[in-house]
Amino acid sequence: MKRIEIGIVDRAAEQAALLGWAKKVDSGQTVAAASPQLNFATFKKLHATLTEKRMALLRHVAEHESLNVRQLAQELGRDYKNVHDDVSRLCELGLLEKRDRGLVAPYDEIVMHYSLRQAA
Repeated sequence: MKRIEIGIVDRAAEQAALLGWAKKVDSGQTVAAASPQLNFATFKKLHATLTEKRMALLRHVAEHESLNVRQLAQELGRDYKNVHDDVSRLCELGLLEKRDRGLVAPYDEIVMHYSLRQAA
């Protein structure tokens, strides 16, 4: 099962994690591959990007792969331009892929993390 982890990470924490990873690589340590991640700076940005309609669109594509944008808009009962815009944004984020046979959801599962307290 392919999954992607989505979370909220401030720039300082993200930079510290990247520097820690780089130190391990530079010292010759083997670094295990992590699940793909998509991080947002704030919950507001995450929620503005992954709206209810976009999440419903993702689920529909995962369950009915190989649709084109027009077919997807018809099946969802939504305006073509809005679906096109949503598909474009989700492709930019890597949550959807356009292939010869139509749209594909590359992940089976999306895991969202939201920490209430900063790590010590």
